[in-house]
Amino acid sequence: MRMWLIAAMLMTSGWIYAEEQKMQKNVFEIKMDDIDGKPFDFAKHKGEVLLIVNVASKCGYTPQYAGLEKLHAKYKDKGLTIIGVPANEFGKQEPGSNAEIKTFCSSKYAVTFPMLSKVVVKGEGISPLYKFLTTEAPVKGDITWNFNKFLINRKGEIVGGRYESKVAPDSKELVEAIEKALAEAK
Repeated sequence: MRMWLIAAMLMTSGWIYAEEQKMQKNVFEIKMDDIDGKPFDFAKHKGEVLLIVNVASKCGYTPQYAGLEKLHAKYKDKGLTIIGVPANEFGKQEPGSNAEIKTFCSSKYAVTFPMLSKVVVKGEGISPLYKFLTTEAPVKGDITWNFNKFLINRKGEIVGGRYESKVAPDSKELVEAIEKALAEAK
């Protein structure tokens, strides 16, 4: 009887390990919902450079929406797509529904870049996207606050490290990294 229990435990732990190994190794394998609740498949952005940002409407960094929109306008025709990901983990600074967030972003900052549905970016219930970003980035670890930024190259790999909230969208550091990623061949 004990042998059967031990065998079952070993098989179960092997299955759990195998399930953990299925985690995405490329952002283009991830599927989520957009701000309207429609499917959003990162694969449709293969060959583009992505800047993924966890956003919030009631944060001291919220004015970065304006800079993100300027970046989007300047580089979208060269292959950059900015993706906003609302989250409420930090100071409850994104309390609204997806509809309220969308209205805020479009009316206050005229946001035209893709926005995803609100998700969990840290802790229990973390979304697959943020599990990937926080474990595969050169700088691993939890998201530290709203407006953390991850730059993804045309191959779906995280490049340039992680850009903390204080790194403005128009900062030399971030703009140079974006331009370098855009210059790489498809």
